[in-house]
Amino acid sequence: MANAFEISPQDAQAKLNAGDQAVLIDVREPVEFAIARVAGAQLVPMQSVPAELQRLEALADEHELLVMCHHGVRSLQVVDWLRAQGVQNCYSVAGGIERWSCEVDASVPRY
Repeated sequence: MANAFEISPQDAQAKLNAGDQAVLIDVREPVEFAIARVAGAQLVPMQSVPAELQRLEALADEHELLVMCHHGVRSLQVVDWLRAQGVQNCYSVAGGIERWSCEVDASVPRY
């Protein structure tokens, strides 16, 4: 059964393509981001999320936050933490950039 805090890569892409309603937040490390990234994603490494909380809260007031990592584990932890801080408008992209590459955009490198 899917987690209520997760969104499929296909649904995430549809939201991103629909205009200004969603923002992709990549919580991987800079070295991972350099290897593979989704165009338009904002890099906010997982360890820096607490320091970025105010900015992410403000962003979530205007947009849905779609959080991505490599396989979907870190992003789900970040979404759980953000929701515990009162940021409800956020979802983890299930399967991370790995699943995105396999199911949405094969031009995104796998590693």
